[in-house]
Amino acid sequence: MTLYHVSWCPECLVVKEKLEDLSIPYESVIVPDFQPSRTQVHDVSGQYYVPVLVDNDTVLTETHEILSYLGDHASGQPSEES
Repeated sequence: MTLYHVSWCPECLVVKEKLEDLSIPYESVIVPDFQPSRTQVHDVSGQYYVPVLVDNDTVLTETHEILSYLGDHASGQPSEES
């Protein structure tokens, strides 16, 4: 999994804490603060907002969807996005 985020974002922090609480390994990619400079985020998600979580072919851009997906992933349940 790869998490695209900025260091000051409260929603990004919530996602990072969930990943760590569930002991899910992930790659952390800190992107620029200036939205138009977030080309990596746009390349994978089609938008410039963070957090964005990428897990193989699954791309999640909403914090509540990311948290739900991580909960399902940790419990072995299939997620709605799969």
